[in-house]
Amino acid sequence: MADLRRSDSTCDWPLKSPLMLEYHDTEWGVPLHDDRKLFEFMILDAMQAGLSWEIVLKKRENFRRALHNFDPQQIAGYTQADVDRLLQNDGIIRNRLKIQAAINNAQKFLEVQQQFGSFDAYIWQFVGGKPIVNRWETQAQIPTHSKESDAMSADLKQRGFKFVGSTICYAFMQAAGMVNDHLVKCSRWGEVGK
Repeated sequence: MADLRRSDSTCDWPLKSPLMLEYHDTEWGVPLHDDRKLFEFMILDAMQAGLSWEIVLKKRENFRRALHNFDPQQIAGYTQADVDRLLQNDGIIRNRLKIQAAINNAQKFLEVQQQFGSFDAYIWQFVGGKPIVNRWETQAQIPTHSKESDAMSADLKQRGFKFVGSTICYAFMQAAGMVNDHLVKCSRWGEVGK
């Protein structure tokens, strides 16, 4: 059981489980500029579609093992045999469309890296190269998308990415620290900005 006594100094959503609290306290909202990690979040956020983030976090290590530690170079070369292998792996989310999207997105990710020098250089342009710092007081104020995630979604779709709707893009932006959506009461709100 998560430490509910922290509810006055943290966001509300991670208090349901120790796993969520650990993720909140160490990763969520921290500005991220490592291409491999950005790709990992892109894959995981697509896998989350229609599911809870806690389910994805519980399967994260299995995904790392099954997807060559989220190596886009390796995943881009996956064949139908790899799709079949992944569909048999009960340690991950076994959704054919999401698995095929991961392979497709790895290929598109490499194209973006080649064009922009890094995926980081490409993706951070949607927020002008620095995090958007919001000042939400309640969970209910936090949006599910923004004009920036709308623009990111449209551009990714135009480049051929899959499972990149605006809501998924906004969740990615939150995870990668492109937006700081920690509540202002949360100790992490100020910490991630440093």
